[in-house]
Amino acid sequence: MNRAQAKPEHRVVSQAGFRGLYAVTPDEPDTGLLVRKVRKALAGGARILQYRNKSANAALRREQGAALLALCREARVPLVINDDLDLARAIGADGLHLGREDTSIAAARAQLGKDRLLGVSCYDRLELALAAREAGADYVAFGSAFPSTTKPEATRAPLSLYREASARLDSPIVAIGGITTENAHAVIEAGADAVAVISALFDAPDIEAAARSFSRLFDEKNS
Repeated sequence: MNRAQAKPEHRVVSQAGFRGLYAVTPDEPDTGLLVRKVRKALAGGARILQYRNKSANAALRREQGAALLALCREARVPLVINDDLDLARAIGADGLHLGREDTSIAAARAQLGKDRLLGVSCYDRLELALAAREAGADYVAFGSAFPSTTKPEATRAPLSLYREASARLDSPIVAIGGITTENAHAVIEAGADAVAVISALFDAPDIEAAARSFSRLFDEKNS
């Protein structure tokens, strides 16, 4: 196989190393409050954190991203930046998550290097996930798994998709969208290696307890 035909080099992330609660931050303008909330989620067992703030300007995103990176380093949990390649590179984050309208996977991988996590939203389409892996993604996300308050108009991804993806992909699968402690078991049983949660985690009266509840679902699956 010549260089033109070779597959892009990228890091393989095992399902075992990725399994559990994938916490996604809410749009919180108060950095101190955001850090306190995230600290509780990490204390409750979140295995990965995605910084996502669609309403913040670049300066606030830089401030919050740096603060969360320090927190994640202390907790030994990877920090992934949503959609902002420049921010991920600037603060030295552990990875980047891309959506439909974002930087191309190949370009992001080229700029991130092979040692950073790269995740891709694939909505309800397995063919997007297969192509994402070929292009250099480490993990893929499908959703919305359930009706979502964050994205009420989002396309729904059926449980059958998680089952098929689990059988055909050699990378971790993340379920996102409307996930709660009451319904998360359904996507976990269907093949999701991680559940990405915003509202049911960060809007909970006890964030740490909510994180522990999500984490226990994976312990139960493994028992």
